[in-house]
Amino acid sequence: MAKKTNYLIGKAEELAKITPPPKINPQSRDLYTINEVVARLRPQLEHVNKEFSTLDADLCPRGYAVAEMTLHPSFIAKGHYPKQLLRDMGVRSIGSKATEVKPDKWMRKGAPQPSPSTSLFIAGKITNFEDYANKLQGITEESPFSEDLMKVWRFSSVSAASKLKQNESSKPGYFEVGIQFIPGGTSEFIKQSFLAYAHKLGFQSKDELSLEVSSLWFIPVIGDPDKAIELARHSFVRVVRPIAPLRSFRPLVRSLPGSAMAKLPTAPPLASDVRVAILDGGLPETHAIKPWLNEYKLSDSASSDYPGGTDHGLGVTSAFLFGPLPHESEAPRPYSFVDHHRVLDCDIDTEDPLELYRTLTHIEDILISRQYEFLNISLGPDLPIDDDEIHPWTSMLDSYLADGETLLTIAAGNNGENDESLGLNRIQVPSDSVNAIAVGASDRMNQSWQKASYSASGPGRAPGRVKPDLLAFGGSHHQYFHVLNSSAIPEIVPQQGTSFSAPYLLRKAVGIRALFGHDISPLAIKALLINSAQRNEQEQFQIGWGKVIDEVEDLIRSPSGVAKILYQGELLPGKYLRVPLPIPKSGINGMVRIRATCCFSTHVDPQDTSMYTKAGVEIAWKPKKGQKSESFFQQVKKATEAELRRDAAKWEPVLHAEKRKNGNKLDDPAFEIHYMARSSGADINSTSADIIKYAFFVTLEAPKHKDIFADILEAYSEILSEIEPRIRADIEVTV
Repeated sequence: MAKKTNYLIGKAEELAKITPPPKINPQSRDLYTINEVVARLRPQLEHVNKEFSTLDADLCPRGYAVAEMTLHPSFIAKGHYPKQLLRDMGVRSIGSKATEVKPDKWMRKGAPQPSPSTSLFIAGKITNFEDYANKLQGITEESPFSEDLMKVWRFSSVSAASKLKQNESSKPGYFEVGIQFIPGGTSEFIKQSFLAYAHKLGFQSKDELSLEVSSLWFIPVIGDPDKAIELARHSFVRVVRPIAPLRSFRPLVRSLPGSAMAKLPTAPPLASDVRVAILDGGLPETHAIKPWLNEYKLSDSASSDYPGGTDHGLGVTSAFLFGPLPHESEAPRPYSFVDHHRVLDCDIDTEDPLELYRTLTHIEDILISRQYEFLNISLGPDLPIDDDEIHPWTSMLDSYLADGETLLTIAAGNNGENDESLGLNRIQVPSDSVNAIAVGASDRMNQSWQKASYSASGPGRAPGRVKPDLLAFGGSHHQYFHVLNSSAIPEIVPQQGTSFSAPYLLRKAVGIRALFGHDISPLAIKALLINSAQRNEQEQFQIGWGKVIDEVEDLIRSPSGVAKILYQGELLPGKYLRVPLPIPKSGINGMVRIRATCCFSTHVDPQDTSMYTKAGVEIAWKPKKGQKSESFFQQVKKATEAELRRDAAKWEPVLHAEKRKNGNKLDDPAFEIHYMARSSGADINSTSADIIKYAFFVTLEAPKHKDIFADILEAYSEILSEIEPRIRADIEVTV
C-alpha cells in the first residue's frame, strides 16, 4: 500500500503553557544630574512659550497649543514613558513620530551616535506651559517627577513647514488635513476652531467626506495652494498634504497581437462556504465569470463606472478565480465563489481628487458588515508611504483588521521604477497596513524569478518594516500574466502589475481554506504562506519574506523528511507562553533546519507613527531544557531599545527566521512568547490590554529523518493530530 500524503500537524497549541517570567536585573538609568537637565530644558521651554505668545486665538482653540517633547534615545522603551511628568505639566500626549537624536551622553560604550528616538506631541493650555517653565527652576532630585524629566532630551515648537507635505502629481488646491484630538476629551471645539480658521483663509472644507480614526480626524479641503502653509499653522493640525490621485488603471501592457480564446473550466468551485470579495472598479456588462460570481454589488448605484475601472475589475477578479490563464490548456478550477464590489466609480457630482475619500467610505461600509474572511484591494492613492504620517486609508484598514479574523491582500503598487533616492519607489498606501498582506510582483513563475522592475519596494514604516510582505507572480515582458477580457467569447489578454499578483496570492490563501475548512485560521494561513516562501539573493526590502509558492498542494504538504507544525490561539497580555517544539521520542537524526513564523493581529494608534502597533512580542528559543535562551528572531536581550527599534523587532506583527541545529542536540526544545501591550507608546495594565490572536508555524526539515512527520505524531498521539483536506477529490493546483 502506497504511503499517504502527509499534510500539517495541528493542535500544537495544546502543548503550550503559561510559564513564570524570567528574572530581570534592573539597571541604573542615571545619565545626568537634575541641574544639568533643568539647565538644558528650561531655555527650550521658555523659547516655546515665546513662540506661543505670538499665536492668534484662531490658532489655539480655548487657549490650547501643541508642542513637541523629544525623548532621550536611552529612554524610549514603553516602560520609560513619562506619564508622571505629563500629568504634572497638565498636558496630554496626542501623538508621536519617530526622530533621530545625537545625545551628548548615552547608556552604551563609546561616543554617542545618531540614534532613533521618539518625539511626543503634547497639548495643553498655554498657561500650563508658562507655569511649568517657572516651576522648573525649583526642581530637585527629590521632586516626584524628576526621574521622568531625566528622560526628556528637548522641548520645541512644531513648525508649520514640518506639517506640510508635497506631491507633484496631485491636482493643485486639493488637500487632506489631519487634525489631532485630545484623547478622552471633547473634540468638537477643535473641529469647529479648524473649520472656522480654514473658512477665514478661504478654504472650502468637505466635512461630509471627513473620516475619524482613533484620535485623528482627516478632512478634505479645497483652496489656494499658496495658503496651505497658513493652514498648517493651526496648533492641532498634524499634517497638510495634497490629495493623491488614484493609482493608474491604465494597463502596463498596451496591446499585443494574437489574442487567444480562453478555455474556462466547467466545474463549480471546490468549496461553496468561503466568503471572498474583490473591492475594485466594477465589472463590464459582458463577461465570462458569471458561473463563479456570487454577487455583483455597486456601492453607489447612482454613479457611473470609472474610466477603465471595469476592465481592471474584471482582470483582478479573473486573477483571483483562475490565476494566470494558460494559452493551450483549460484554466484551473476556482476554489470558491466570489463577490465583486464596485467601490470606485465616477460620481459626476464630485470632483475627481475627492473620489478616493468616497471610495474609502465604500470600503469601510463593506468592512463594517463583517461578511468576508478574504478580501483583495488592488487600488488606492498613487502615494508612496511616509515614515512620519499614517494615511487614513491605512489606519482605517488596520483598525478593522485588528481582530485577526480577516485576510486582506493589497497590491503594493507599480511605482518600483521611480526615483529611489526620493523614496518614490516605495510601497504605496495602503499596503503599509500592518494587519494586511502587501503583495509585490515577481517577473516569472519559475526558479529564476526576480522582483518585477515595476513592483514597489520597501522598506515599510517601523513597525511594519518588512514590506512588501510577499511576492506573487504578477507578469513581465518575460512572461505575461493573462486575464480575461470583456468579449462575448472570452479571450485572454496579457497584463502585468501588482494589481494581479495580489488577487493571485489571495487565490492560494482561499485554496488553503477551501481544502482545510475552519481548522486553519486566516492568521495561520498568513503564517503558512510566509513560512513557505521562497527567497533568492535579492535584498529583503525588495522581496519581503520572499515569493509565495505557486502550487497550493506544495504549501500544505509535508514531504519526506519534513514536518509542518501549526500552533494557533490567543496571547494574554504580559504573560509568557512556553511553546514546546515536538520532536520524535528518539530525537531527530542528523541536521535539522528549523523555520519558524509568528503572526499576530494588533490594534493600532494611528496618531503615534513610531509606536503604531499596540501589541508586540519577544520570542526566546531554548534548544535544551534548563539552558539559557538563544537568539532566534534577532531579538538580542542585550540590545538597546534603539537597536531593537531600528529593525522594530519587538513590535513587528510578523516574525520569521530560521536556523540549523544538530538534531541530537535538541532536548525538550521550546520557544517562549512574551506578549507586551502598549497604548500611545506607554505601558498599560495587563487587565486593560486586549487579548490577541496569534499563529505560530514551524517547519522542521531533517533530510536524514525521513519519517519525522509520523514519528512526531506517534510521540504525541494523545495531543497532536494531522490536519487533512476535508475535500477528498484530487486537489486542484495552480498552473
